[in-house]
Amino acid sequence: MKDNIISGTNPLTRLDYPDPDVIRVGDTYYMASTTMYFMPGCVILRSYDLVNWEFAAHVYDRLEDTPRQNLDGANAYGNGMWAPTLRYHDGVFHIVFIANDTHKTYHFSAKNIEGPWTKSCIAGFYHDPSLLFDDDGKVYIMYGNRDIRVTELKKDLSGPEENGLDKIVISDEKGPFLGYEGCHLYKIGGRYYAFFIHSLKERWLRVEAAFTAENIEGPWVGKDVICDEFDGTTGVAQGGIVDTPDGKWFGVIFGDRGAVGRIPNLVPMSFDETGFPVFEKVTKEISAPSTRPGHVYKPLYFSDDFSAEKLDPAWEFNHNFDKMHFRTGSGFEADALFAPSFDYAKNTVTQRALFPRCSAEVTVDAKNLEKGGFAGIAAMQYRYGALGIQRKEDGFEIVLRLRDDGEEYIAEKIALEGFSARLGISFEFGAGKDCAEFYVIDGERKKIGEKHRMTFDLKHFTGCRFGLFCYTSGEEKGSAVFRDFKYDDR
Repeated sequence: MKDNIISGTNPLTRLDYPDPDVIRVGDTYYMASTTMYFMPGCVILRSYDLVNWEFAAHVYDRLEDTPRQNLDGANAYGNGMWAPTLRYHDGVFHIVFIANDTHKTYHFSAKNIEGPWTKSCIAGFYHDPSLLFDDDGKVYIMYGNRDIRVTELKKDLSGPEENGLDKIVISDEKGPFLGYEGCHLYKIGGRYYAFFIHSLKERWLRVEAAFTAENIEGPWVGKDVICDEFDGTTGVAQGGIVDTPDGKWFGVIFGDRGAVGRIPNLVPMSFDETGFPVFEKVTKEISAPSTRPGHVYKPLYFSDDFSAEKLDPAWEFNHNFDKMHFRTGSGFEADALFAPSFDYAKNTVTQRALFPRCSAEVTVDAKNLEKGGFAGIAAMQYRYGALGIQRKEDGFEIVLRLRDDGEEYIAEKIALEGFSARLGISFEFGAGKDCAEFYVIDGERKKIGEKHRMTFDLKHFTGCRFGLFCYTSGEEKGSAVFRDFKYDDR
């Protein structure tokens, strides 16, 4: 560190934080990110240097109480909340996003980033929205795919303003490629700026485009500003821009990293003599000034003995969680509720997997499981792998269940003496590498099954995670206890 300059590397978090929108309030930066069907939802991170990030808040514990979000015979995979816009105006934080399963546009507001957050809905449906509080008192929302529309909202954000602006202001070319979306709208120095992702016409590569106008209605003039296959990604595009207290500008823009997910990158930018935004090349080494040098950041992933009364916010549940059916304080104890397969297991608690490699292990105590119960650790994605202890009529066995592109199947099972075991998963991510390996620890690691290929699949639409699960395929319930969860980032 020199002159309060903090150095680091891209990608920033090394974890799946897609669709970032970033603001600065005083000396503090906040980043909101998509969490889709994971609960608590709509995560917000905090930083004082744009390089290092820590948890600040979740906006809600549950978004809605629907069968899909409750995993009651249906699911919200590939849906849930997408692409939040985060703004701070007149002492109030605002979050706006859509959920594709409920087909609603949600508005949350709070005076403090930690909450409490007040929930309401905006009449209409606004794909990948960006909110702008203009200096004339009007409020606009920009949104869309390929055809980008600006709509004036009522000042209370309850819906469109009657007789207000509502028009398409920017359109991408027609064709079998991704058109403009992922809106980020700003007013800087009296001019309007809008940023979007789209793709190359001939192949899938993320490209960032920027437009500017003197009037919100246009004409808007723009071009591509980032076209970079940085570090083996399929392009870096979609995210917000933010200024430092001393007037420097940066983009926080994600790149696809395959099975591990979509991870933000820090990209310096400036404005040319015409006022048009210019981004520097995306680089591995990065630096930015700190507003609080010496601040110690709490990690975004960690080991846990589950001795606290509440789970750390690094943990998020797969779909809505039921507090009546899990307990902490002496391990994480989860009741075995019925599920037809692993991906319907309720109260599965997760942490994001780390790029480019990581592993986790946990001791599973299945003594109180009933027949048909299954509890363990999983590699969570559409092509999942679930390694656990299964209760049989006459005892216990360790079972590895996998899903490739079809139905779940048993890859391997071994006999278990007793009712507990230490189980683990290791991940390796990168081009041509995305895979998981499963093992039992009994003095040493004993591999179970073969390497399992992991993919980023639109059926789930999220990066890979570790998951601790407990469910039953029968009528009997019981419970399992997880102890001494160890997360290793090597």
